[in-house]
Amino acid sequence: MATQRNGVRNTGVIGAAELLAGPAVEVNQLTKTYPGGVEAVKGIDFRVASGEVFGLLGPNGAGKSTTIGMLTTTIQPTSGTARLAGFDVVREPLQARSVSSVVFQEPVVDRGLTGRANLELHAHLWGVHTDVAVVRIAELGETLGLGEILDRVVESYSGGQRRRLEIARALVSQPQVLFLDEPSVGLDPRIRIELLDVIAGLRESEEMTIVLTTHYLDEAERLCDRVAIIHSGEIVALDTPKALLSGLGNELLELRVHGEMPVALAALGARGIAADDALVVGSTLTVPLHDETAGDAIAVLSQAGLSTSAISTRQPTLDDVYLRLTGEDLAAAA
Repeated sequence: MATQRNGVRNTGVIGAAELLAGPAVEVNQLTKTYPGGVEAVKGIDFRVASGEVFGLLGPNGAGKSTTIGMLTTTIQPTSGTARLAGFDVVREPLQARSVSSVVFQEPVVDRGLTGRANLELHAHLWGVHTDVAVVRIAELGETLGLGEILDRVVESYSGGQRRRLEIARALVSQPQVLFLDEPSVGLDPRIRIELLDVIAGLRESEEMTIVLTTHYLDEAERLCDRVAIIHSGEIVALDTPKALLSGLGNELLELRVHGEMPVALAALGARGIAADDALVVGSTLTVPLHDETAGDAIAVLSQAGLSTSAISTRQPTLDDVYLRLTGEDLAAAA
């Protein structure tokens, strides 16, 4: 059954593994205030089940990377608690690190070393036995499509190959929880699609929990079981992508109205065509069509003496959800 807390919808979907072992990630009233009173994260709550792919979706500056920093013990929370596999990130940072790994936005691999040397070094630093590391590196090379280039110097890698090596590096220690902070940012479209395929395959091959941040709508829809939408340091919605989209119906009508927009909204509202989820951006009116048709809406506007242009219909996206919740366009804000 879905629950509501602080205005945030949460499906509460929890698998049998979590019921037995508890959540892989548990965040309670987590906050971060930087010097000068800048509130980057404002009392957020969420849980991530073991084996789940969970997304933090929002524009740059929303608080996503700060949240990841607190969960990976690189940023000290101001208040609240966070646990990874039961370990408190503040009181038990070493244990929390031992069960997790992170791929940050900025690259950390040594370009002067070969891919294999980078992975061997990381395995040594994490205390992975040499024999185990050899097998693990071979497996990761195969899984991530790096097998034929592991003995090349990283300087010769493409951007997508370096990104996959970053992920392989994070997986050498076989973490229970993998954090991906904007994993495809800066990559060209083709390489980005290839990387998304790699990330999607990790669930089956690695059996781990994945928490990723992104401002790309297609990443959230394609990869995530559930998505928390973050705006100005707060979670404003939390649900499955399908459930978030269903709130806007199956189809949106977009049109330009010649005349006053309040008159158009009032006319559509009086006929039950436009509800509170209708959106106005500039001179464009977007109306979720729940039980009505585009023809119904146009007929009502005509009867009200209003003419229309640039009429189109389309399926809703998470950008529409974000706009409805925050009044801002996610793609523009990012």
